[in-house]
Amino acid sequence: MHISLYAGDFKINLFESALPFSGEHGIRENQTTFKSEFGEGYYKEIAFEGVHIGFGNVSLKDQVKLFFESDLETVEMHFALKGKSNVSASSFKNNVRFQDHQHNIVYAKGICGEMIWESKALQLCEINLSPSFFNKFIPDDNRLFEKFRTSIEKGHSNLLTEQHYHINHQMYEIIDGIMNCQRQGIFKKMYLEAKVIELLLLQLEQISEPNSCPTSLKKKDIDKMYEVRDFMLNNISENSSLLELAHLVGTNDFTLKKGFKEVFGTTVFGFWKEAKMEQAKELITQQGKSVQEVAEALGYNNARHFSTAFKKIYGVSPSSFKA
Repeated sequence: MHISLYAGDFKINLFESALPFSGEHGIRENQTTFKSEFGEGYYKEIAFEGVHIGFGNVSLKDQVKLFFESDLETVEMHFALKGKSNVSASSFKNNVRFQDHQHNIVYAKGICGEMIWESKALQLCEINLSPSFFNKFIPDDNRLFEKFRTSIEKGHSNLLTEQHYHINHQMYEIIDGIMNCQRQGIFKKMYLEAKVIELLLLQLEQISEPNSCPTSLKKKDIDKMYEVRDFMLNNISENSSLLELAHLVGTNDFTLKKGFKEVFGTTVFGFWKEAKMEQAKELITQQGKSVQEVAEALGYNNARHFSTAFKKIYGVSPSSFKA
C-alpha cells in the first residue's frame, strides 16, 4: 500500500510512503525534508499496526498545485492546523476544502486527484486508520455514523460530515503531545495509540453534539480567537489585560470574551492560567526548577500567589511535585 504526492509543474516527488496496516509489528518512523522552487518543509511519519500518523510544516513562495495517487483504503482523521487546501478527486462528489483550525474524518479508497495549497504557510496533522481499527470505536446509535459505516462497507469514499468542525484546545493539546512524543519503542507505541483513540473520541463527541460548531462568529473573528490563544501560549509569562489582548488582534474586549468562550469552552484567563500551570509543572518535574524560579518565569511577583494558583488547578502545592 502506498500514497504518493508530487508537484506536476516541477516533476518533483515529495514523498512516497508505505503504510503498514497489517502483517507488521513494532513502530516505524520516517521524516522527509524537501526544498524546491516552490518552497520548503518537512513531513514526519510514525506508523504501527492499524495506524499511520503524519504531520508537517510547509512554507511556500506561492500557491502550488500538487497531484496525488493512492491505492490505500483508510479512514483519515484530518486536522488542518494552519493554511488552506483544496482537494479535487473523482471519488468525491465535491471538492474537499480545509482552512485553519478545521478537522473532519474522511474515508478514502484508492483515490487520485489534485490538491491546491492556497496558503504560503501550512501545517497539518493527519492520522490514517485501517477501517477495522476505526470500526471498533464508531458508535452504533447515531444515524450520521451509521451512514458513514455504510460508505466504508460499500467502499465509497466520503466525509463523515459535510461540515468541518473547529479544532478545540483539548484536541490541540493531544496533537502537540503526539508530534512531540519523546518515548521510544513499545512505550511510544502505547502512548501514541492511546492519544489517537482519545483524539478520535473528541472528534466523535464533538460531531455528535448538536450545535457544537460556533455559529455566531464570523471566520475572521474565529481566527482572532486562535491568534489570542497562540499569543498566550507563546508569551506564557505575560500578564496582559483583556483589552490589551483584544487590541492586539484588532477586536474589542466584549467580542474576545464572548468569542473565546464559544470557541474554546473556557474563559481567556482561565485558559491562560491552566497553560501557565501546565508549564509550571513541566519546569518543576522535567527541569528541576525551584518554586521561586518557576514563579518568576511565569510572571508572578509573589511565589505564594503562584503556589495558591497552582494548588487550585492540581489540588496540591507545587513543592509536592519536586523529587
